[in-house]
Amino acid sequence: MEKKEIKSPPRSGSWNHAISTHKWLYLMIIPGVIYMLVFNYLPMGGLVMAFQDFSPYNGDTMLAAFIESPFVGLKIFRKFFTGPDFLQILKNTLSISIASLIFYFPAPIILALLLNEIKNMAFKRVTQTMVYIPHFISMVIVAALTAQLFSTTDGLVYHILVQIFGRNNAPDIMSNPNLFVPMIVGQSMWKETGYGTIIFLAALSGVDVQLYEAAEVDGAGRWKKMWHITLPAIKSTIIIMLILKVGSILNTGYEQIFLMQNSMNRSVSDVFDTYIYTKGVVNGNYSLATAAGMFKSVVSMIMVLGANRLAKAFGESGFY
Repeated sequence: MEKKEIKSPPRSGSWNHAISTHKWLYLMIIPGVIYMLVFNYLPMGGLVMAFQDFSPYNGDTMLAAFIESPFVGLKIFRKFFTGPDFLQILKNTLSISIASLIFYFPAPIILALLLNEIKNMAFKRVTQTMVYIPHFISMVIVAALTAQLFSTTDGLVYHILVQIFGRNNAPDIMSNPNLFVPMIVGQSMWKETGYGTIIFLAALSGVDVQLYEAAEVDGAGRWKKMWHITLPAIKSTIIIMLILKVGSILNTGYEQIFLMQNSMNRSVSDVFDTYIYTKGVVNGNYSLATAAGMFKSVVSMIMVLGANRLAKAFGESGFY
């Protein structure tokens, strides 16, 4: 009789064992993997334009244009860094990002702490729903509302400011360059603060109720319970969100800036995102736009790695 070869089962911890055990889960992530490859990793091949004097007319096809465009090394980066616009757009971008980090980042944390203190569940649900709604409003509508409210002709808020400060001293929010950054940060806070509380409220839901009861027995009030129990419970979540925020310090949001930009505030509203759009899409200087985008990505990566390492140095778990 022929001896049948008995196949041993895959070893625990091996790829074969993991795939055979969770094959349906792996099948479910295939569309997501394909999406990431096609729309996130494949376009990274275009970064080669930052090192070329690229023109789409150098070949009959886009691939031929990449092949026939001459390599110029770091010439495009030198042109970008020494250009007249670099320091100005860097200053404008950092102004918006740092203001957003100082004022907008703590806003969802503070609101989540306040919502967590509401004991009436019906009122809490209604309040949460109300503060979530602005997130689902298009930025185009937000920009239109801002322009309408602060219009110097028939804006409701502007006329209220006229009554308070007088016609000569009433601030013109839409055209005053000094008020552009507060306007952008204020829009972001109004639109996204409520929705940003979701992740912090989820973290707060895991806090052991017995800790509050023990603190109450020891005579701790609401403020002390919030400071010594609630905040430490969501500290790791705050650190992770801060790392992500620091990593996107050069991303100010193209759509919002573009919609609120006009000839009066252009000196403070030109940022990296609008610069890339102007140079790449409007002027067709793809190499310069790609170099600017690559600079943003490299800085973001360095900031994420640095913030994560700093968090670990202070004893936190960090992002990874």
